[in-house]
Amino acid sequence: MNYHIEPYTEKDRADLLIVWEKSVLATHTFLKPQDFEEIRNFLYSMDFSQFEVHCLWDSKSLIGFIGIDGAKIEMLFLHPDYIGQGLGKRLLQFACSSLNATCVDVNEQNKNAYEFYLNFGFKTFERTEKDDLGKDYPILRMKL
Repeated sequence: MNYHIEPYTEKDRADLLIVWEKSVLATHTFLKPQDFEEIRNFLYSMDFSQFEVHCLWDSKSLIGFIGIDGAKIEMLFLHPDYIGQGLGKRLLQFACSSLNATCVDVNEQNKNAYEFYLNFGFKTFERTEKDDLGKDYPILRMKL
């Protein structure tokens, strides 16, 4: 399969939101339904142009994306059908080499994401009891 990474444009918005939702439902099983809805509503109102967002495409569909703010990875999501194929690593390598990303926050309950970043070379330097929305989802702050 031929995959390519392109900068986000507003025409990608609907596809990006679908990927986010499917990915979160598959990987963030620890989220309470009402918290998922709150995050979803927040994300659906988000202006993605405030981040450096790049989308991963197969020959016809948006299958993943990564968003950077400064040196921080704010979002990395893959459609669940593509998880485990090295494509998240491809997005992460792109972000680190082309966008100078060096840090990320990971939900402590998301063990697969934590292991993913750990295997890439990220190290935990801080733990918080709550996430950025003040919810009881501990965050691990990691950096290269």
